Amino acid sequence: MSESTRRRFLVNTAAGVASTAAIASATSRAAGANKRVRVGVIGCGGQGRVHIRSLVSLDDVELVYVCDVDSDHLAKAVAESGEAKAKGVDDLRTILDDRSIDAVTIATPDHWHTPAALLAIEAGKHVYVEKPCAHNIHEGRLLLEAARKNNRVVQHGTQSRTSPGIRKAIEMLHGGAIGEVLLARCWNWQRRNDIGHGTPSAPPAGVNYERWVGPAEMVPFQANRFHYNWHWWHNFGCGGIGNDGIHELDYTLWGLGVTTNPTTIAAVGGKYYFDDDQEFPDMQQVTFEFTGEGDDVGKRRMLVYEQRLWSTNYPFNVDAGAEFFGTEGRMFLSKRGKFQILANRNRPSDVTLTETTKVSVPDHQQNWIDCIRSGERPNADIAIALRTATAVHLGNISTRVGRTLRFDLDQERVIDDNEANALFTRAYRKGGHWSIPKQV
Repeated sequence: MSESTRRRFLVNTAAGVASTAAIASATSRAAGANKRVRVGVIGCGGQGRVHIRSLVSLDDVELVYVCDVDSDHLAKAVAESGEAKAKGVDDLRTILDDRSIDAVTIATPDHWHTPAALLAIEAGKHVYVEKPCAHNIHEGRLLLEAARKNNRVVQHGTQSRTSPGIRKAIEMLHGGAIGEVLLARCWNWQRRNDIGHGTPSAPPAGVNYERWVGPAEMVPFQANRFHYNWHWWHNFGCGGIGNDGIHELDYTLWGLGVTTNPTTIAAVGGKYYFDDDQEFPDMQQVTFEFTGEGDDVGKRRMLVYEQRLWSTNYPFNVDAGAEFFGTEGRMFLSKRGKFQILANRNRPSDVTLTETTKVSVPDHQQNWIDCIRSGERPNADIAIALRTATAVHLGNISTRVGRTLRFDLDQERVIDDNEANALFTRAYRKGGHWSIPKQV
């Protein structure tokens, strides 16, 4: 089996063809009937504290550690842990070196997602990693291979995969509720903040900035590329499509029924509204075409992603949602709790959902914990995560290079475009860093 074919095999085994018995054996220490899964949280900003509140609400979890390089965030995280009285540490290696820890959740900036996850897997931990699972395509491939090689359960923070209503709606789509689904569109519309124009300065007191930058290229501290605003810088984040848009892309890809990477990616976008330091687009439109293993009529699918980070005039009055267009109707679906089916010619349909389409971090993390015990694949398994993250990265790459990409499914490369392929990975810190993936 060639290297490229091997990678494609791994990506296409989201359903868990690998031995679940091997995973169950590897997780036996955490799977005792009366033993709670011992967990540490790495990254304690806004989403990290959501993880803490979620984990302490789960009966079969013991929250042992919280970790952050900002002493203020760390103090808030320890307080958030409440009766769990989690131990606060400022170096993730403290958690990974503790052999009693079964699993970690990772809610760091994007550039730390895969490096931290790989280190955790090597240390024998199961991983719940926030979206996107990787800062770039190459790191995502490394993460999938490490998870499979080490039989670790890796769940992606795309909670729609566990939403009862979304799961039911996708089941309807795949069951032919609107005929054959050929086209889908999804959107991320909201009014973001202007981050202004910044200049380098000293980091705030109590922040270990060197450790925060970690494996990324070292740049001077600058307030408007630090907490949360790191999303808008190539060195640290993945822009709007990788921040919020990835949630909609994930369940839209699922509903569309595609199981491969796209073969054509055509994107346009840029700074239309914000005159500030952000490096990613505030407006972006990406069209993905999927031909799977062939280009025959009836096999092709299309997905259109729309991003407007300056508007509050949302489609269907929701900032985030998706539409699916089938040969016998149309479905509107949103994680904001909305759902509608229209028959041909927009005739009303009496099809409804009894389940909510809203998402829940505790439910999604419970699924992860259950799979650590059982050895089954979680709802947002790393193979699924890689396909979704790859779509994000290909959309951003097409936007950055300013042209349509043709993707070779066998070689897993863009055809005849060295500039685009160079963006499949990233520049790491000169001189090295202990967290840079060993396979790079």
